[in-house]
Amino acid sequence: MTADYLTVFGILLAAYFVRGLTGFGSGLISVPLLALNHPLTFVVPLIMALDFIASFILGGVNSRQTNWGEIKRLLPFGVIGASFGVFALLRFPSSPILVALGCFTIFFGMRNALGVQPKGHISALWAVPAGLIGSGAGALFGTSAPPYIVYLTHRLEDKTAVRATFSWLFVLDGGFRLALFTAAGLLFESKTQIAIAFGLIPMTAGLYLGNRVHVDISRDRLLQVIGWILAGTGASLILKVLIWGAKA
Repeated sequence: MTADYLTVFGILLAAYFVRGLTGFGSGLISVPLLALNHPLTFVVPLIMALDFIASFILGGVNSRQTNWGEIKRLLPFGVIGASFGVFALLRFPSSPILVALGCFTIFFGMRNALGVQPKGHISALWAVPAGLIGSGAGALFGTSAPPYIVYLTHRLEDKTAVRATFSWLFVLDGGFRLALFTAAGLLFESKTQIAIAFGLIPMTAGLYLGNRVHVDISRDRLLQVIGWILAGTGASLILKVLIWGAKA
């Protein structure tokens, strides 16, 4: 039991260090690793609650850099995606969707890691699939970041603006998902509530350390870091499905 708590502590510390560094990545890193030994109905609400608190912290620190116009574009489609995602978490088999998300994450991660970037800004119309897929995937697996970050990094030039905008987007979009989880009874389990309280310690420490490093990284370097994180965690999502399949 002690070893399990230490493992969870280490995973959360690493995940929120990356969140403090890049503005996202906590769910991408923690959910695949935690879900190897815990059900998604426990892992996703846990990370969702911690991410909600972390978003308040990061968004408040950088509130002046937040682009509210982009949030207004993404949020309506995020609400629709979240509603479907919570329903799917409770009703649908997760393996096919998890593989699709993993492939999507690897594809866009390698584009960033290898420096393959389109010239100029992408169209604001991409807010539609980004919101639907991002929030839907977030409700299913606690990993809403890839579609949102791909969209925001191709709409906003400043890395701090990307981090602040994503943080406040998650406060609003993630808050709606938390409300849905509460209505579904997923946050009333004592195990989940204890884990959330315990997780505040590594979450806070990770955010602090990551934020200290964030200010010293260039935008191009940050995009490369983001890319490798996306590619690696996308591969871990697919590996998780293969492991589940081997156990079945």
